[in-house]
Amino acid sequence: MSTRIIRFRDWARPVPPARREVLSATPESDEGKPPVLFVPGFGHGAWAFAEYWLEHAASRGFPAHAVSLRGHGGSGPGPKATLRAYSHDVVQVAASLPRQAVLVGQGAGALVVERALARYPARAAVLAAPVLGGWATLATALRRNPAGTLPAVFGGRLRMGRRQLFSREVPEATAKAYTARLGRASTRAQWQLIAHRAAEPPVGDPPVLVVGSPDDRVVPASALTKAARRYGGAPLLFPGMGHDLMLDARWREPVDAILDWLDKGATM
Repeated sequence: MSTRIIRFRDWARPVPPARREVLSATPESDEGKPPVLFVPGFGHGAWAFAEYWLEHAASRGFPAHAVSLRGHGGSGPGPKATLRAYSHDVVQVAASLPRQAVLVGQGAGALVVERALARYPARAAVLAAPVLGGWATLATALRRNPAGTLPAVFGGRLRMGRRQLFSREVPEATAKAYTARLGRASTRAQWQLIAHRAAEPPVGDPPVLVVGSPDDRVVPASALTKAARRYGGAPLLFPGMGHDLMLDARWREPVDAILDWLDKGATM
């Protein structure tokens, strides 16, 4: 399998620079474990991982970082951002870390991570509740969340609420506070998500783990299985949880499973 070292488009039409918000949590002592870079999905910022997962990963000895894609969270604006620009943000942050990083993408952030893997030799990768694009993704969204999806089809904001993102275990006030923080991806990125083609193969063939919930109202269980098969495995499932695994009431279960997987040899 050949890997393209130089891409003409990247050279001829470089991605415009943008200020990137990166939130971090570091272990009390350096155990030599690889840094983990968390990539949130559309509408979310680094705050979604700073709530629980960053500090928990650091308590397990992993230097933990979360990036807000341009136009999200505290990063600079990106009204015309493309998936290419989002993956560029991830690659640039990963390349700035002192050691080869593990990339963890959630939701549409998993699609961004897939694209970043074709340009960055990650130690390993995790696709959490991955929204990997295509017309099937749109069909599922229209069926399960028609009122929130139709505006996005015509260039508006994709709206997701408690029912799409969280399990019933999340208190109403907590879910409302989280959804109030949601922003939006660019219109171009939303359209590219729908018309997305399969990403290029990862550089260096890193191990890839897929995690999710069979009760996710955004990503059907069949899509989790399909994503995992692409990387030669099976998805690790957490019944009863919602799409936003990192913010759900049982947030500790999936992140511990991810870190256990890394500890057991995925990054050796």
